[in-house]
Amino acid sequence: MKYLIGTINILSQVKVFVITMIWLMVLVVCGTIAQKDIGLYAAQQKYFSSWFTNLWIIPAPGGRLTMIVLFINLTLFLFNSHLWKIKKIGIVITHLGVLLLFIGGGITAWFSSEGNMVIEEGKASNYVVDLYNNELVVVDISNENYDLITSFNSQMLKEKKILQHESIPFNIEILDYFINCQTKQREENNQYFIGFAKNFELIPTQANKEYSLNKSGVTFKINNSENKEAEGIYSLILDQPVIQTIEINNIEYILLLRRERTYLPFYIQLNEFKKELYPGTDVPKSYSSDVNLISDGLSRHVLIQMNEPLRYKGYTFYQSSFIEGPIKDTTVLAAVKNYGRLFPYISSLIIALGLLIHIIMRLTGQIRIKKMDSKK
Repeated sequence: MKYLIGTINILSQVKVFVITMIWLMVLVVCGTIAQKDIGLYAAQQKYFSSWFTNLWIIPAPGGRLTMIVLFINLTLFLFNSHLWKIKKIGIVITHLGVLLLFIGGGITAWFSSEGNMVIEEGKASNYVVDLYNNELVVVDISNENYDLITSFNSQMLKEKKILQHESIPFNIEILDYFINCQTKQREENNQYFIGFAKNFELIPTQANKEYSLNKSGVTFKINNSENKEAEGIYSLILDQPVIQTIEINNIEYILLLRRERTYLPFYIQLNEFKKELYPGTDVPKSYSSDVNLISDGLSRHVLIQMNEPLRYKGYTFYQSSFIEGPIKDTTVLAAVKNYGRLFPYISSLIIALGLLIHIIMRLTGQIRIKKMDSKK
């Protein structure tokens, strides 16, 4: 208990607030400079979305740990008995607004997601594609009515990791996983290499600064299956044009490495994509998507355009970009699910209210003092 009280006393000091604010500035500067060499996403993950980071070879607190310490410091400051006075009520309200802003930021950082929904004219989609995470997918296509999909996200694709699931009758042993790679013609002819891996090997390359442009690849071994001919070493690259299949117990499985997908309980169907160009140029001035929102058997007509998103069941769909085709165009909708979306608005109002009350009370106090001085 003695050590706990001592720790609380230390964390509640104003010095801790000043030091953490200075350290946050250091992280912002380092992250901004690092963007030039490693790209925006990698810099964000290294400095701001990490618990610990490295400045050159020196271990240091990351953005998340720093924000947690700052949040604890501000929370403990509320227990200061000198703060809870009528004349400081404005400061208390402002303080609570700042804490609410921190809570909203934490909810956004831990639970929110974003990606793209890509839809060609005349077609519909019910999933969002993650631009930064991949998944190894095994698809059982034996059923005519539906496909049984078993997926393993990129965090599980680590060397020597054994992947298994009750829905697939074999084990997958990860041999290599590369964030970015290129293919090279395989020189040796080894009977254990199957499919794509029989002719090509994956060579790791430096990660692209634009993280979404990386061409990821995975090499793995299939074993513990009843079909020994299907056992061997396979390789897949992201969005591989030639589909890799295996057959076990007369059931055909498709193996894929693709962008991680989040399936939604509704569909968005693209009726028509429209774009308006600047006069005399090929530069788009504005573009919009005429879509049908299909949910629970009902269809609703919606127009998604720049600065006018679609909001439905916690998701917000923004008109992001498009892909021009020879016959049909394809729309790219940025899909964001942000559980803390309302927190900045609410906390800003609370902070503004607190500051307004504090200013009014200070002005009232100053006026009262001046009146008392004038009577003397």
